[in-house]
Amino acid sequence: MRTMRSHTALDHASPRGEHDNLHFCAAHEATPHPSPRARSCARPRAHLRAAGAIAGLVLAFGAAQATPVTAGEMEAVYTISIAGFSVGTADVKSSFDGSGYKIDLQARLTGLAGVLVSGRGAASASGTVSGTRVVPQSFAANSRSSQASRTVRMGLRDGTVSAVEIEPPLQEHADAVPVQAAHRRGVVDPVSAFMMPATVPGNPADPRNCERTIPVFDGAARFDIVLNYAGTREFSRPGYSGEVLVCHARFKAISGHRPSRDAVRFMEENRDMAVWLAPFPANDSLVPMRIEVRTQIGMSVIEAGRVRLSPGSRRAASAQ
Repeated sequence: MRTMRSHTALDHASPRGEHDNLHFCAAHEATPHPSPRARSCARPRAHLRAAGAIAGLVLAFGAAQATPVTAGEMEAVYTISIAGFSVGTADVKSSFDGSGYKIDLQARLTGLAGVLVSGRGAASASGTVSGTRVVPQSFAANSRSSQASRTVRMGLRDGTVSAVEIEPPLQEHADAVPVQAAHRRGVVDPVSAFMMPATVPGNPADPRNCERTIPVFDGAARFDIVLNYAGTREFSRPGYSGEVLVCHARFKAISGHRPSRDAVRFMEENRDMAVWLAPFPANDSLVPMRIEVRTQIGMSVIEAGRVRLSPGSRRAASAQ
């Protein structure tokens, strides 16, 4: 299996204050002889792709929350915004059968972001849950924009990556931190990454359920997502109304990244990331209602518009 480096959002650095240029860029996208300002539009498009990659990761968080304790299905629709601009939506469908799970996610950029990038993405994962341990078996993702497309497939066995295929292959960089064999052991894929069985049995609302470190391997890069309890909030949407846990999140790069990149340092120093988790006591699980990640072009917010879980939570059942 070849060692490949991830070309993720962390490889893009971007200046602040470019949101006012978005409408100009959209209007001049097809200009045959662009002005210097129009040529600078390539940078906002890169920023949108970067934010989209981050959104893809945190949307995986939304894809995999309901613990497969009994047979059932979970469906959710999320809206995605960056710096106050609506940029996309994501539909998530999860099915559970005993200890097994299967997750399918479809995301697309909309509005101005769709004009600039024409981006779509899909991802799926399957595996099992043993107690509080998530054990993925397969992961696949495909992203497509007006500029490029890429497919990632990964197989895992008992928490260890057994095969990776990335097409087209990612560019190698001499300054990337090498991915060691140990970095492929005891990991979860990006979609299964935030499968969150309650760590306090019978009490998913317990603050201790935030306290965890999630080891993620995306096929080319290894990183940790570290969650810590930050408080509670009230949240109301179709499918859920009540208190949610607020967990602060931190990003820690392990390997496959380029330490010299400004965006890597930005994310590792980022203190402005959080996820709001709704407890579903009937399933001993947690479901994300809102995800916040500050990017170099503004705050990215992913929020549930509606959630349906069946069977399981009495709240979810009553909302159908």
